[in-house]
Formats: sequence, structure tokens, C-alpha cells
Amino acid sequence: MKNTRDAEWTRVMAEYGPALSRLARTYTHTAADADDLLQEVAFALWKALPGYRRECSERTFVYRVAHNRASTWRRSQGRHKNNGAIDEQLPDPAPWADADVIGRYRAERLRRAVRQLPASLEQVVVLRLEGLRDAEIAEVTGLSDANVAVRLTRARAALRGILGEDP
Repeated sequence: MKNTRDAEWTRVMAEYGPALSRLARTYTHTAADADDLLQEVAFALWKALPGYRRECSERTFVYRVAHNRASTWRRSQGRHKNNGAIDEQLPDPAPWADADVIGRYRAERLRRAVRQLPASLEQVVVLRLEGLRDAEIAEVTGLSDANVAVRLTRARAALRGILGEDP
């Protein structure tokens, strides 16, 4: 049983690890905290996999476990609204910078803006950015499809304001 569990966990982490890493980075302010949270999510998945009854897609199950662990982790840490305190320097998007540097700058700018949202909006945005559909987000968070759509609409409007973009 243990070898099967370990093999399943290894496969799940190989498949979803990069997405879980992005999710952890979104819920945290430092690379060290993101690593800590990712480790906690990985352990939570290892513990939860034997109880997975395949009543939802594996993807939804993985994100549900990760979302719940990240939410609990955030509450235990206290929600620090220290939007400027990131332990890495942002690249300078000078006119000569290549598209990769500009892309990383925009992604970090969006991450910072998402962190400024209320937790109820931030959660649905993070899951949407990972490519989950409304129904999947609803399943992960326990919300209705309609409530997910409303929160995403509100989050988009709030992000436009935070980012200084016109509606």
C-alpha cells in the first residue's frame, strides 16, 4: 500500500507540481514562504490521496487540497498586506528588454495586484489563472457556479482599478 501511495503521490506532484508552485507563490510574499507552503501542500496531498474517491476530477481534487491548505496556512500566518515586500528584485522593463523579461515583470505586477484583493476574490482569481473553469472553481471552493462568476467579475473590476487600467 505504501509503495502504491508513494508512486501515486510522485505522479501527482510531477503532473501538478509547477501549478502548485505558482499557487503557493501567489499566496505568499517571499520565495521562502512559497517553498514552505508548497511543502505543506505536498504533504497534505500525500495524506489525502488514499481518501480520494474519484467523485470529482483528479485536477479538482488536487486544487481543493492545495486551496484548503493554502487558506489555512494564510490564516495561521496572518494576512500581511505588505504588497511591496518581495524578496526578489523585479526586472527593469527597459525598452531593450526582451519579451521574457517583460512577461515576468507583468506576471509579478499581476501577482502583486491579486494579493491586494480581498481573500474571497483572490481565491477565485488564483484558480482561474491556473486554468480552472467556473464549475471547477465552484467545486474546489464550495461556492455555486453563479457566485464564482460574480466574484470573478468583481475581481476583474478591482484589478483594473489596482492596475490603473480603464474599464
